[in-house]
Amino acid sequence: MKAVVWHAVGDIRLTDVPEPKIQEPYDAIVRITTSAICGTDLHFVRGTMPGMREGRILGHEAVGVVEEVGPGVRNFRPGDRVVVPSTVACGTCSYCRAGYYAQCDNAHPGGPQAGTVFFGGPEAAGGLDGLQAEYGRVPYAHVGLVPLPDTVDDAQAILLSDIYPTAWFGAELAEISGGDTVAVVGAGPVGQAVIACARLQGAGRIIVVDGLADRLELARRQHAETVDFNAEDPVEAVRDLTGGIGVDRVVDAVGVDAQRPSHGPAADALREQTEQFDHERDEAAPEQKPDGDTWVVGDAPSLAARWSVRMVAKAGSIGTVGVYPPQVQHYPFGEAFMKNLTLKMGNCNHRRHVPHLVSKVASGRLDPTPLITHWAQTQDAITAYEAFDRREPGWTKVALSVDERGAVAPGMGESAGTGSATTAGTNTATTNE
Repeated sequence: MKAVVWHAVGDIRLTDVPEPKIQEPYDAIVRITTSAICGTDLHFVRGTMPGMREGRILGHEAVGVVEEVGPGVRNFRPGDRVVVPSTVACGTCSYCRAGYYAQCDNAHPGGPQAGTVFFGGPEAAGGLDGLQAEYGRVPYAHVGLVPLPDTVDDAQAILLSDIYPTAWFGAELAEISGGDTVAVVGAGPVGQAVIACARLQGAGRIIVVDGLADRLELARRQHAETVDFNAEDPVEAVRDLTGGIGVDRVVDAVGVDAQRPSHGPAADALREQTEQFDHERDEAAPEQKPDGDTWVVGDAPSLAARWSVRMVAKAGSIGTVGVYPPQVQHYPFGEAFMKNLTLKMGNCNHRRHVPHLVSKVASGRLDPTPLITHWAQTQDAITAYEAFDRREPGWTKVALSVDERGAVAPGMGESAGTGSATTAGTNTATTNE
């Protein structure tokens, strides 16, 4: 089968690989109809998340059709249409039963202390092959797979595999409640999804901080207030917008690959910290293999965290879902401590959130599809990776069309919502032929 395969930092290829097979009683084989490219995938190619094995299939987002199940899977059968949550969990340990699926005691071959398992990641994340392929093996499929009604099409469902659950989780970590003023740092796919999730969780005002014009425009189409960090100092702008107080809650949707402002007052203010940020970058990504302006690691790994701490009000809270790998050692704890902040962070417990998000889409309360700005065919996956990595205008979220058999075409979800509590705006996705 065809799959997107990691070979080395800066080297991914569309390769022929063996089809997966049932290995354990609770496995399922899913024929992928739609996959997607995530910012986390870029960490592996850029080098900011080490430990990848050569030959690893990338990708942790998928919608598909069950082809085969192991003898332990009693609740799914071949032909069932499903969305695959990005993280893997057993469903029986105390953590899974409490809803902490990302901290499952049994899914990781390294044992209970080894941490989160997700598809298409490094050995430290379980060493599983990913889902940017024609077929995928899903361990613990009786727990992980979530059935899809035909009223939820592939374009909607692929965003429920990782992006929207992560955004919902981030809003919960930030403790958003009725009337809160919220800042979202980062207007990439997760940051865009946080706008809708924060609104559904009761946010009164939502301020989005980013430096890319097209992403800020997409946020404005969702009726968020926007701050361009290349035009103004984002901390001062947020304070001005909140009467000098700061926001109640912040969601950091950026993580380790944060970029310094290229110009403007914020860039001027950070010039004295150039040496510090260079050290942080080299520490976060000791192996770097940029190809011109492609696969370039973020040059300010702690910047989103620093801005988050400074723009939140005293006694406020921050939810961090932007990825910070273990080698990242810098966080402004002193500033957070002196402001009595609540800090929550971590990997999303996908299986906890996916079912109710499927229900929201099916009922028309949420239509996530405007976040997909490009559809690519499998044969164009590497080109799509490169454009997404370079943050080219319009490349906010890229879906990969893998196999049309059994898919529900974009726009065919019968109950797509357009209300004020959902992702507003016109779907402007471009198909790459």
